[in-house]
Amino acid sequence: MTEAAMTDVQDLTLDEVRVALAEGIASNAAFDGWGDEARDMAADAAGIDRDIARLAFKDGAVAMIDAWFARIDLAMVEAVPAEQAAAMKIRQRITALVEARLAAVAPNREALRRALTILAMPQNAASGARLGWRTVDAIWAQAGDTATDYNHYTKRATLFAVYGSTIAVFLNDDSEGHADTRAFLARRIEGIMRFEKWKAGVAKRGENMPSLSRFIGRLRYPAV
Repeated sequence: MTEAAMTDVQDLTLDEVRVALAEGIASNAAFDGWGDEARDMAADAAGIDRDIARLAFKDGAVAMIDAWFARIDLAMVEAVPAEQAAAMKIRQRITALVEARLAAVAPNREALRRALTILAMPQNAASGARLGWRTVDAIWAQAGDTATDYNHYTKRATLFAVYGSTIAVFLNDDSEGHADTRAFLARRIEGIMRFEKWKAGVAKRGENMPSLSRFIGRLRYPAV
């Protein structure tokens, strides 16, 4: 690394350091776990001072996993740009985005397994839920969802469950090209679409139902 490049690296903000080291830490974590050694080796490889890296990830393993997941989410969005997603049906958009995220994480599948074990610990449960929600929110946003009512939350809650179960299959999938995972995902996405169709039907039927409040009002104040 040239002196100029080293200077540029040392001038990075802590947020930029986290971005710069996320992938390297994940690669090391597959063998060494999400700890100091993985962080320090990634810092050495990137020419970043170990003390700066330690400060960037002062919250330990969860902070490292957070940075890696953010990088994976970005790779997912970049793999399925908005203009490409707009040309697809909604189920194709969701499927393509989830598959893009799986493809981005696949080279470090063992690191993902270790990361999920850490996030499953009681003291990290809230962080794990937050990171999972961030991912499904990014998926729906990139798919073009603009709902702001209760549908915003039900869509994400449903996809959260689907993505979690798909990851469980993915971690143990040795089929060629993760074909078993893709087939499982397709079935679960179909379930989401049926649920959304059912919700839409219920909402539409509700529009045609008599209003209870209006009925009571008429009892109190009959038209003359």
